[in-house]
Amino acid sequence: MAPRSQKSQSVHVLPADAFRVTDGVASGEAMTFADELVLDDIYEMTAQVQPLALSLEPQDDAGRFRIAPGGQTGMPGSDVYLDCCITLMAIDGKTYEALILVEVVGGGVEAVYMLPLANLAANLPYRLVGVDRQIATTRFAEVASVSFTRGTRITMASGAQVAIEDVRIGDRVLTRDDGPQVVRWVGETTLRAVGDFAPVVIRKGALHNANDLVLSPDHRLFVYQRQDRLGAGRHEVLVKVRHLINGDTVFQQDGGFVDYFQLLFDQHQIIYAEGIAAESLLIDPRTRNALPDHLDENVRRGHSHRHHLDYEVRESLLSAGDAVAMLRRASSD
Repeated sequence: MAPRSQKSQSVHVLPADAFRVTDGVASGEAMTFADELVLDDIYEMTAQVQPLALSLEPQDDAGRFRIAPGGQTGMPGSDVYLDCCITLMAIDGKTYEALILVEVVGGGVEAVYMLPLANLAANLPYRLVGVDRQIATTRFAEVASVSFTRGTRITMASGAQVAIEDVRIGDRVLTRDDGPQVVRWVGETTLRAVGDFAPVVIRKGALHNANDLVLSPDHRLFVYQRQDRLGAGRHEVLVKVRHLINGDTVFQQDGGFVDYFQLLFDQHQIIYAEGIAAESLLIDPRTRNALPDHLDENVRRGHSHRHHLDYEVRESLLSAGDAVAMLRRASSD
């Protein structure tokens, strides 16, 4: 059963007409959906385009979304479909993937967006070498799944600190709300560590963490404030790490590739990573397609709503001053 309420997710997209065919069958045409794409056409972005935030609310796990208010583009309330995953090849032979999203209003195409999974440069040719409808939902699920990076030490039920890559199915991990819980699945994904998908580094001690903690940017931390310095109206808060970036003690590590690991339990949990509280993988329509088919259907079905999910704070509360310093003081006072 899906959570009682689905949170919207903001992704940074490029308008598809920023990429146009400069050589090929569809010369002059903009990037579009799968039915109209022609393999081997050469695309180019003639100027560097600023990505726009598109706020998406998942409707199912087949790649259908609704545009939520608060984004920079799209018509709130209209449907968006995850159409396909394209593969582009640069002149040096490197390949880059992007997801194609189609906004539909009144049964007609209103807009087409590209969600690049790697940085694409302006004024360089890219050959379209792949169009895949089937893998699109999996790719979106992979980038939507909250993840720890290789080497992150997880607190087990015994109190032992174990690197996440050494945690196995059936191991028991200490959780904040439900004590020792059995690991049902350990996922591993390698992504390009660029742009929106680059991991966030929380320096040792910044939030009382025992060592540097490196997480996917949409990962949420659980913080207990002895004093409500954020003005959240409660002591317990859930904060997204990308909203804590200050360029000093918390920053995004861009470049190369990153190995991401996901821990799945029977229910969404708050666990301990490098000594501080962080969430486990939440199964909902965005992330379900990242799970293997052989996983028990009771686990695949989805997580029920947990009370701690109501503690997530708005980005606006974290943008006034250094939120990391405030949370560190709030949890110490």
